[in-house]
Amino acid sequence: MGFQPKSYFVSIVDDDESARVAIQGVLKSVGWQARSFSSAEEFLESGQLCETGCLITDIRMPGMSGLELQARLVEEGWPMPIIFVTAHGDSRMQTRAMKAGARAFLGKPFDDTILLQEVRTALEIDLAGRNRNCCKAKAG
Repeated sequence: MGFQPKSYFVSIVDDDESARVAIQGVLKSVGWQARSFSSAEEFLESGQLCETGCLITDIRMPGMSGLELQARLVEEGWPMPIIFVTAHGDSRMQTRAMKAGARAFLGKPFDDTILLQEVRTALEIDLAGRNRNCCKAKAG
C-alpha cells in the first residue's frame, strides 16, 4: 500500500500558478494532501507551518526567494524538509540550498516520479519527529 501521510500536507510555494497546479495534481494523484501558496510571504503568514510535512518551493520569486524562505524557516526553528524546483537554478544556488539542508534540487520541468520519490522520502524520514516536536515546543 505504501506510505500515506495522515495529518500533514505538502506545501507548494511558487509564483507560477501553472507550476503550483501541476505539482498539486501530481501529489493528489497518489492521495497526498497539498496546499499551494503564490509567495513565501503568503506561506509564512498562513498559520500552517506545523501542518506542513514537506515544502516544495521555487528559487526565484518576487519578494522573498526560495533560498531566503529556507533561511528564515531554519532561523525561526521550522526544520521541515524542503525540495526546490526551479527553471533558473545554477550550481551555486543548488550548493547553497543543499548545504542549508534542502532535501532535493530539481529542475523544471521535473520528472513526476522523481518528485514523488523525493517527497515520499522526505515525509518518511522527517515527518514523524521534527515538525511535530517543533510545533509542540512553539505552542508551549
